Amino acid sequence: MSTSAIWIITIVVMVLSMIIQSMLKSRFAKYSQVPLHVSGAEVASRMLQAHGIRDVKIVSINGKLTDHYDPTTKTVNLSEEVYFGKSVAAAAVAAHECGHVVQHATGYAWLRMRSALVPVVSFSSNIVSWVLLAGVIFINTFPSLLWIGIGLFALTTLFSFITLPVEINASARAVEWLEGAGIVNYETKPMAVDALKWAAYTYVIAALGSLATLLYYISMANRRS
Repeated sequence: MSTSAIWIITIVVMVLSMIIQSMLKSRFAKYSQVPLHVSGAEVASRMLQAHGIRDVKIVSINGKLTDHYDPTTKTVNLSEEVYFGKSVAAAAVAAHECGHVVQHATGYAWLRMRSALVPVVSFSSNIVSWVLLAGVIFINTFPSLLWIGIGLFALTTLFSFITLPVEINASARAVEWLEGAGIVNYETKPMAVDALKWAAYTYVIAALGSLATLLYYISMANRRS
């Protein structure tokens, strides 16, 4: 693939990323105005209990859309807007994070694979920029260094793509449980699906952006070798 084509892809990905982030915030704000009878914290508690999970805490954290499940501390961390919010958006986000808890408890294969890569990706992310920079500087004397940097970056790209089925599956679990528990109905279920769909798009575009960057580095290495 030519360098110009890679640059075009990169620009398209950047534009799409901005659009998706804007749409996500817009959808979350919209569905935060659709009331439900339970808060995000209550949704999370009920979903965990329904799956027989009693060793995971649900806590409130600062920030907006900072919600996440931390398997190392076994905590579902919900932003204040989600933790206290009684809306379709809050319920969808809380149930999604609990979807990750259920994945963890049931040994979901894609999550196990992702978790196994975390320490490797964490290490490579800390040094990859320096290795790539050194690879460019010393391309004539140590050409393999650039390829080492590309290999490290490829791990982060792989991690991004493995994350996709994990997030999609967590959303599917969330919507299924919300409907089964009677928290959403025929009218509010599509709203929950839509909110989680735009959240998933952020992971898709991040993976595509990482792939575009990887292709750029590979193209650069081929030109300079």
